Amino acid sequence: MSDLIRLGENACRAKYKAQALTTDKKNKVLVKCAASLKERAEEILKANEKDLETAAANGMKEAMIDRLRLTAERIDGISEGIVQVSELPDPIGEVLDEWERPNGIRIKKVRVPMGVIGIIYESRPNVTADAFSLTFKAGSACILKGGSDAIESNKAIVRVLRDVLTSEGLDADILQLIEDTDRAVTTEFMKMKQYVDVLIPRGGAGLIRAVVENSLIPVIETGTGNCHVYVDKDADLDMAVEIVFNAKTQRISVCNACESLVVHSAVLESFLPKLKEKLSSKNVELRCDAASLGVLGDGATAATEEDFGKEYLDYILSVKTVDSVEEAVDHINRYSTHHSETIVTENKKAAEYFLEGVDAACVYVNVSTRFTDGFEFGFGAEIGISTQKLHARGPMGLREITSYKYEITGSGQVRG
Repeated sequence: MSDLIRLGENACRAKYKAQALTTDKKNKVLVKCAASLKERAEEILKANEKDLETAAANGMKEAMIDRLRLTAERIDGISEGIVQVSELPDPIGEVLDEWERPNGIRIKKVRVPMGVIGIIYESRPNVTADAFSLTFKAGSACILKGGSDAIESNKAIVRVLRDVLTSEGLDADILQLIEDTDRAVTTEFMKMKQYVDVLIPRGGAGLIRAVVENSLIPVIETGTGNCHVYVDKDADLDMAVEIVFNAKTQRISVCNACESLVVHSAVLESFLPKLKEKLSSKNVELRCDAASLGVLGDGATAATEEDFGKEYLDYILSVKTVDSVEEAVDHINRYSTHHSETIVTENKKAAEYFLEGVDAACVYVNVSTRFTDGFEFGFGAEIGISTQKLHARGPMGLREITSYKYEITGSGQVRG
């Protein structure tokens, strides 16, 4: 029996233990997990340091190292996310709908656990704890496959969480980590349809594409983020500068960072120099179309067609000039990855047109794209940001990783 098959069988056994847990028990375990992560932070940070040293030796880019890095503050944040999940309403058992048929049969549509959830992700070790807390609260078992870059960090976090499960008298196999970092193992994992009910990839475009193209397990696609900010002709330009600066530079390595700027031609000359001055503090490179390049001159470089559709994850921003909100929406829909898009405007009609016309999971008015996040939406931790439309879209919290069933009650009815 292969190690993967053993993990699959363990998960199928454990999922029934997970779905039988009461809300109080789940919450108690989660609170203890949050406390244990903080208590054993030094152990986790030592493991993370090994991963960081390996990453640096392998020439990993700083943006990717930032995704990998844990600090005491980030562990506190992970812990707080788990506590938030414990405080959320338990979706399991929620009656979504109920009705009675003319023959007296009573039907209820009830929310139930998904079963076994597989998650394949890359360098962010915080996903390990986030994924466990959400799947556990949602009554499911999970099998995690992190990237080789974070293997030591992931093993340390899983060790802490499994110790809590054991100490609470639960089946530790409610949470399992695939420790083999061979890519062939990842491919094999994608074929385990008989054990895993849904597979969620979380990472870069290459990982997501590989999972979507190779998995035999149903996939919830979490997409990359070519996120736009559109500065309308009726924008508060000071507000626009702050929103773009935050969306681009607050944390460059995340999928909800702004990668593309769209500016109405009427405010191009008054807005761009002001924005460039602000962005220069972070040495942001602007890759511009002809009109915006004409305003900025030597302070920018010419954009290629590829620039308008690229997720840089770097201090680089493409700039496109448009003559109307309609043109802005057309441009965004052409190049968007359907993640998060923002308009900055004081014009209500323009805002409504943007909200209705942009095809993305999250569409904002006068808000930074950085708020597309389960924590910021009040979901606690998140599994990821879904950019697809079937089953889940946007930040995926508890409800998005559940299913439902019909419960039918009668008094002896038979079908004629």
